[in-house]
Amino acid sequence: MKKHLNTLFVTTQGAYLSKEGETVVVKVEKEVRLRVPVHTLGGIVCFGNVGCSPYLMGFCAEKSVCISFLSEHGRFLARVQGPVSGNVLLRREQYRRADDPKFSADMARHILTGKIANCRTVLQRALRDHEEKIDAENLRQTVSHLGRCLTALGRGNSLDNLRGIEGDAAHRYFSVFSELILMQKDAFPFDERNRRPPLDPVNCLLSFAYTLLVHDIRSALESVGLDPSVGYLHRDRPGRPGLALDLMEEFRPFIVDRLVLSLINLRKVQEKGFKKSESGAVLMYDETRRTLLVSYQERKQEEILHPFLGEKITVGLLFHIQAMLLARFLRGDLDGYPPFIYK
Repeated sequence: MKKHLNTLFVTTQGAYLSKEGETVVVKVEKEVRLRVPVHTLGGIVCFGNVGCSPYLMGFCAEKSVCISFLSEHGRFLARVQGPVSGNVLLRREQYRRADDPKFSADMARHILTGKIANCRTVLQRALRDHEEKIDAENLRQTVSHLGRCLTALGRGNSLDNLRGIEGDAAHRYFSVFSELILMQKDAFPFDERNRRPPLDPVNCLLSFAYTLLVHDIRSALESVGLDPSVGYLHRDRPGRPGLALDLMEEFRPFIVDRLVLSLINLRKVQEKGFKKSESGAVLMYDETRRTLLVSYQERKQEEILHPFLGEKITVGLLFHIQAMLLARFLRGDLDGYPPFIYK
């Protein structure tokens, strides 16, 4: 079993990372702010004006610690990693299957089953825990509609058909998402999902957290030898990690959506932690970003019972386990890919 390791997020502008022995050293204005042993890290994510020494990059590549560079507001720029691991036969099988329309549709069906089922569970939990505070009838109708979408997935025989079902399910899910915001409703209005750029604080939080999720899933896929760029639901596009986006679908509701709702409802983030640019895009201030990063890391440390393995694991290991199950499916060791469905 892969050990659950932390991700080091560096958000302080002007920070510089270097190597000292077996540790990663973070300096700001030539003053040491942090020392982290490299064996405790699974990855490093640098936001904005953050520098790294060439020696550290080579050291991290040798130790299989990926370094990712994002813009200050979370847009992916580049990553530094060591030699790709994994059996070339596994990747060849991945590529062959991606060229098969029927297999791609079957794989997309597994992925979307996990996503829609988990969206449904998020709404069902809200009904169970907060029925008196929300428009319960509207949520019940949406839960029933998502159930019909799950049934429709079984009849879908093409990627276009499955994407249509997924689009309908996502629209209905996000149409009631504001009902799950129980506190600070005036400060955090939500009408619809929007991105590039996000136009309100809720979408800003969701988009940023989805970026973190893609980073972790991409690393998990590479760790088992799969190519994160070649997906089944998300088809090939230069610069897009299609398979990472595929696998992310089943984790969106369970990890990111619930995390964002908790941050708002527990008042860990507030309206003053956001700003609107001249273009209309809503951005986070540094303190809000740090709060989200810390909460995301804490979420990954929580324990759950994996529905397929029947074992207790940390949330952060889910990405590696699902990547491993996908690799086993492609090798022919499993009859199907078991998506993560949280109960």
